[in-house]
Amino acid sequence: MKMKIAVLFGGCSTEYDISLQSAYAVITHLDENKYDSVLLGITPTGEWFRFFGKPQKIKENTWYNPSDCVRAIISPSREAHGVLEFDAGEIRTIRLDAAMPVLHGKNGEDGAVQGLLELAGIPIIGCNTLCSSLCMDKDKAHKLAHVAGVRIPSSFVLENGMDARPALEQAENLGYPLFVKPVKAGSSFGITRVMSQNELPAAIKLAFEHDDKVIVEESIPGFEVGCAVLGNDNLIVGELDEIELADGFFNYKEKYTLETSSIHVPARIPAKKVNEIKNTAKIIYRALGCTGFARVDMFLTPSGKIIFNEVNTIPGFTTHSRYPNMLGAVGMTFEQVVNTAIGLAVRA
Repeated sequence: MKMKIAVLFGGCSTEYDISLQSAYAVITHLDENKYDSVLLGITPTGEWFRFFGKPQKIKENTWYNPSDCVRAIISPSREAHGVLEFDAGEIRTIRLDAAMPVLHGKNGEDGAVQGLLELAGIPIIGCNTLCSSLCMDKDKAHKLAHVAGVRIPSSFVLENGMDARPALEQAENLGYPLFVKPVKAGSSFGITRVMSQNELPAAIKLAFEHDDKVIVEESIPGFEVGCAVLGNDNLIVGELDEIELADGFFNYKEKYTLETSSIHVPARIPAKKVNEIKNTAKIIYRALGCTGFARVDMFLTPSGKIIFNEVNTIPGFTTHSRYPNMLGAVGMTFEQVVNTAIGLAVRA
């Protein structure tokens, strides 16, 4: 019998549109001989629906309409072990074998949905609740990686309502340029590269629009490298990618347009250093309790130091996204990546 796999898309997040593109790619690459997909869409206002239409409507953001949808939720009851559909006064239960959240950013990548799935006893395709929450918190992720022996940027954290004067003093100790980031946000939303003290207050204000905590980090010289990791105990690691920037940093616009930047796969790095970076990525992945899949991002400095940046527990999953491309460079097709991720969840 084919397994019923839920794919969750959309969500109450500034990354709603990105989720639709990733989910479309995942759905259209599921092996129909093995899996029956149960498509669960979440609107930007937080309404849940079972979607029965063509996947193209997800990609085009025309999926949410009365003809293609019925209201649905994931039941927290382990007896149901799946989805409750509400249609014409009737309640139907659809039992799930596993669920794959393809929800980027807050309310999807931060452990919220993963907690619901764990409560319901539904296997998660991807990282669990604790890991998702930790990786979303840049400060806590850095501290745990540091305990595991990985270098991290020097930084300090601000909470909303704190006096700004100590921040100015601490920033001087870090030195300019520096980065101001929301502690918990994705796709570079609310991040500013600050070149001087007079730019700092506005950058902090912007970051607080996305979170109630802000992290101020030193700027790391060099460039960013990414590492795709797939697995639970035995880890498959893709080729590294390298982000080449013309100027500035890899912000939201650059991530999805590459107007002035380039991504090189494999990274243009000596083989010995590649192996060292891959091993560091594995250490970070395990230290933060990652399961299923994740993309580990690091910096490589001109002197050869490897410094942790962040872990994306639900990286971009379109056919042209960094994560599948890195695994594609070691011979895995998109279909194989998705099939392997599902297998890791149902065998766990």
